[in-house]
Amino acid sequence: MTDNSPIDIRRLETAEHPETLRRIAIEPLTRVEGHGKVTLLLDDDNRIRQARLHIVEFRGFEKFIQGRPYWELPVLVQRLCGICPVSHHLAAGKAIDQLAGVDRLTPTAEKVRRLMHYGQILQSHALHFFHLSSPDLLFGFDSDLYQRNVVGLISRYPDLAKQGVLLRKFGQEVIRVTAGKRIHGTCAIPGGVNKSLDSDERDYLQQDIRQMIDWGQGALELARRLFLEAREQHRQFARINTPMLSLCRDDGALELYHGGLRALSSDGQALLDHIDYREYHRHIREQVKSWSYMKFPYLQSQGPETGAYRVGPLARINTCDFIDTPLAEQARVEFRALEPDGLVQSTLAYHWARMIELLHCAEKIEQLLADPDLLGQELKQSGDMRPRGIGVIEAPRGTLIHDYEINPDGLVTRANLIVSTTHNNRAMNESVRTVAADLFNGREITEGMLNQIEVAVRAYDPCLSCATHALGKMPLVIELQTAQGHIVDRLIKNTQGELSR
Repeated sequence: MTDNSPIDIRRLETAEHPETLRRIAIEPLTRVEGHGKVTLLLDDDNRIRQARLHIVEFRGFEKFIQGRPYWELPVLVQRLCGICPVSHHLAAGKAIDQLAGVDRLTPTAEKVRRLMHYGQILQSHALHFFHLSSPDLLFGFDSDLYQRNVVGLISRYPDLAKQGVLLRKFGQEVIRVTAGKRIHGTCAIPGGVNKSLDSDERDYLQQDIRQMIDWGQGALELARRLFLEAREQHRQFARINTPMLSLCRDDGALELYHGGLRALSSDGQALLDHIDYREYHRHIREQVKSWSYMKFPYLQSQGPETGAYRVGPLARINTCDFIDTPLAEQARVEFRALEPDGLVQSTLAYHWARMIELLHCAEKIEQLLADPDLLGQELKQSGDMRPRGIGVIEAPRGTLIHDYEINPDGLVTRANLIVSTTHNNRAMNESVRTVAADLFNGREITEGMLNQIEVAVRAYDPCLSCATHALGKMPLVIELQTAQGHIVDRLIKNTQGELSR
């Protein structure tokens, strides 16, 4: 008889005698950026004994940028990613400001960078929600896989799909205007930017911004409605209780470009508050595990076992005291009312929080486009070179840290990058274990069950390798083996999404 009693997910990271257990591999994960896989180990009673999210690619940027002149860094490191290059460009830009001895930019330089950053977050959030996640939310986690994709979305909800495309296009146009091109452009230089906007560029973006705000409100309402329609299911799905970390403005407002580090415990108590992000290394430590190329950060004050935290839209909306744009603030108040006595911990609430931020970015873009400083000509400050520079920014997926040291010739001698998905590494593993423990015990493998594992990971909008990869076109093979290595079940999904056994 199979024992289907509840599983303690805290024990699912490392199994005793794994060589005696059966293995299910979900490889690769789909509708995420980058390559990763999930492995599940089962005993002879089909009980989950281990569940892990593996990052199977190696990112060597910290090593091969050594020896390069520091002023090249914003252009070099944005090649980490084709989805969020602006985030790496600006985090490196903030770090090289310090290396160049500049602590404060001119108003024009800061506002041009902010405009670029808001455009980046808007386009990235639109891509993730409309193209990658909404098929699960609109059609159901275990719906027909031939429908549960972006093509099915276009067929069933053509107006919604079009809005997603145009919202992303607008964000990319903001990037193009500020950086010269939509992907891997240039903007940040040591101590400032290389161009401001002219009146024609400003007027061009102003033509469509009100439409973007309207569509942003519609996307927010959709995400809110989809969460609340299945509130208890969505509230508990892949739910874990963790501290959360983000930048915050000095007055507690949501801050995406520059602020102090704030971390709250799972019950809302302050663990860090307005810490200078240049002191991040005094508060955040990193573990290495043999089965993943991605590190496991934790809060030093809490220790490696209990100090894991989450970052990204869910963390930012939880940790801020208010949002300084009216429509997004109204949405934040309703969102936080879900858990009035603590943090909103539902993993699927990431989607709702993400759309609050999309709307906020559209509102901030409208404000900046009305600011005459965008057209200014004071673009750059200068100072005396320093040996270390640390840049921290809130990327679409969460807090992003770039930390560089240089020699007297200005060449990089050391680099440490903690990308947003790295912060979420342990949390994603815990969410995977939660879903696996709920679904896989003693049951036949189905594509819908497999997808629910991916839904849990997808909610974090991970960039698994911070590199550019094709999305959703990779084959998937899942095998269930006996302890003696005999295959008892095999499910294959080919590059066209067709299933066979």
